[in-house]
Amino acid sequence: MTALETVHTFESGPMPTGVSVSHTGRVFVNFPKWGDDVPFTVGEIRDGEVHPFPDQDWNSPRDEGDAEALVSVQSIVVDPADRLWILDTGSPMFQPTKPGGPKLVCVDLTTDQVVRTITFSPEVALPTTYLNDVRFDLRRNAAYITDSSDQGPNGLIVVDLRTGESWRRLHDHPSTKALPPPEMLPIVEGVPFLERPKDGPPQPVKMGSDGIAIAADGSRVYYCPLISRRWHSVSAEALFDRGLSDADVTATVVDEGDKGGGSDGLETDDQGRFYLTDWEHNAVLRRLPDGTFETVAHDSRLLWPDTMSVADGYLYVTANQLHRQATYQNGDDKRTYPYHLFRVPIDAGPVRLR
Repeated sequence: MTALETVHTFESGPMPTGVSVSHTGRVFVNFPKWGDDVPFTVGEIRDGEVHPFPDQDWNSPRDEGDAEALVSVQSIVVDPADRLWILDTGSPMFQPTKPGGPKLVCVDLTTDQVVRTITFSPEVALPTTYLNDVRFDLRRNAAYITDSSDQGPNGLIVVDLRTGESWRRLHDHPSTKALPPPEMLPIVEGVPFLERPKDGPPQPVKMGSDGIAIAADGSRVYYCPLISRRWHSVSAEALFDRGLSDADVTATVVDEGDKGGGSDGLETDDQGRFYLTDWEHNAVLRRLPDGTFETVAHDSRLLWPDTMSVADGYLYVTANQLHRQATYQNGDDKRTYPYHLFRVPIDAGPVRLR
């Protein structure tokens, strides 16, 4: 286990969720609109400051269905071709989505210009959908996305990057759904993690399929609900084959077992190892190819480790105190600055399937 290195401290402003690092070392972060004042939902860290990316215009939507601007971004991922893909939920404050809001936006990092926007039909991005995270396999021209909705069916969304077509898989499948108490009652900082409205009794958190990762050889896609200590995998080839029935795809699902704690983000490296945030224990775990687990980082400052990115021999991870939001604290916002972006050396590189 190695000590965390601080990459950036967020001394003011909204809480970050996603992080991704380009092949040349550029660091990008994003800020979903969950109630904070969010002047821009995607930014780049340069010279110790966060700047709107790709520019302020793209971060100034006219409404929640604006297909030509970023509405509320949950995740950003640099793909194997060193392009930044922005996953826009189109759902500020988890509101029902409108066509044009939920989308994938691709930025060419050589020019910092948006070169492609893929929107989702209402049959794919449902009104209840919350697009959470995405991974890419450019050998198949495929993107795989989790729908973590706490109000409707969960599942995975598959995108054919060649055509822009998309479809749902594992729709409402048990492996994509949050586990209710008493099957899962997560504990964070000694307190059960529950929705705690200012008026009314506590309620279980219902966020489903959240973290997603792709095996180093591209054979399988791994995913986990936010509220579950188990994780699953499914054949990537089956997900991408539109000729297969839902039953055919479901038949390839494998229960990968108990991963120890609640996980928000998943990630992989080019040595076939898997990384899992453990927000119950302020830690990041790693599963080795032989199936054993080890702790990569454990630190009291890892208050809700959220999203990870592998680049240049380091694992980057955000820590944003998500559980201290007013939603989970009887209406009292207990977050304190700063939020953090850390990294830890891992002696491995990112998975680049191309």
